[in-house]
Amino acid sequence: MSAPPVVDLPIADERLAQDVANGLAAVEKLLRSSVETEDAFVTEVSKHLIEAGGKRFRTLMVLLAAQFGDPSAPGVVPGAVVIELTHLGSLYHDDVMDEAPVRRGSPSANARWDNTVAILTGDYLFAQASDLLADLGPELIRIQAQTFSRLVQGQIRETIGPRADEDPIAHYLGVLADKTGSLIAASGRFGALLSGSPADVEERLSRACEAIGVAWQLGDDLLDVASSGAQSGKTPGTDLREGIKTLPVLYALAAGDSPRLTALLSGPVAEEDVEEALTLLRAHPGMARARAELGAWVDRARADISGLPDIPAKDAFLALCDYVVERSG
Repeated sequence: MSAPPVVDLPIADERLAQDVANGLAAVEKLLRSSVETEDAFVTEVSKHLIEAGGKRFRTLMVLLAAQFGDPSAPGVVPGAVVIELTHLGSLYHDDVMDEAPVRRGSPSANARWDNTVAILTGDYLFAQASDLLADLGPELIRIQAQTFSRLVQGQIRETIGPRADEDPIAHYLGVLADKTGSLIAASGRFGALLSGSPADVEERLSRACEAIGVAWQLGDDLLDVASSGAQSGKTPGTDLREGIKTLPVLYALAAGDSPRLTALLSGPVAEEDVEEALTLLRAHPGMARARAELGAWVDRARADISGLPDIPAKDAFLALCDYVVERSG
């Protein structure tokens, strides 16, 4: 089976593009084989999200980061699979918590089977990731454990919400850094470590990848408000319907300068009010503030990337920064 769609990032250097394509194919092969078991049902449900596709964004981060050492080092592909399995396992759990009926255009595992099957499948993917990780050494195991701790803490903080004395915007950005940015940071660190990159390169890549990850999620926030369905691949206003207070919403609520918009955004927006809420939010200064915040995270990434060795992968990371900005509109 061919590899699923990946981030549409043009790589100018032909040799790098081929290396990345080969790496993605190798990751895809190991990813699929790593969840196969004698139990046909376990194999089926474990491959459910793998076969649904996805951008393999984290895999790309591992492979690009590995270019700063030996990209053919034997641990690079297994390391990328560990990251992807961890991400996929978290999606099974996320869909249960969110009661999501669809994931990547297909029925979610909890909708197709039930919550128990989805939770246990996520656990199984984490176990398979740990099995691969055991061969990569204690340092990688520790990084994975610390990353998973941040990911779970971010999910807990998102579930509970900000404390009474906590700034909701700072809380939201902290959640994004932990829940989304941490695993993408680990992707960069894995690629650097497993390829034998210098320590300073590893640190720069980890910081840059985390910043890119937060910016990517902020781009999703903006797309949910500003884009057409055809542009974003999902129905505009999905977060509003679900009552998710993304960054543009938080800025609008903090401003409190539109009583009607404040009333609409106080909870899940009723279907008949979604278009009005989108119209008001698109015109609100909170959108510009959210775009500026995205730009600030991208600038952090660029600052670290600028200090990397001048190889084609550096240009690819800078192109990715541009892509994150451009995709947000």
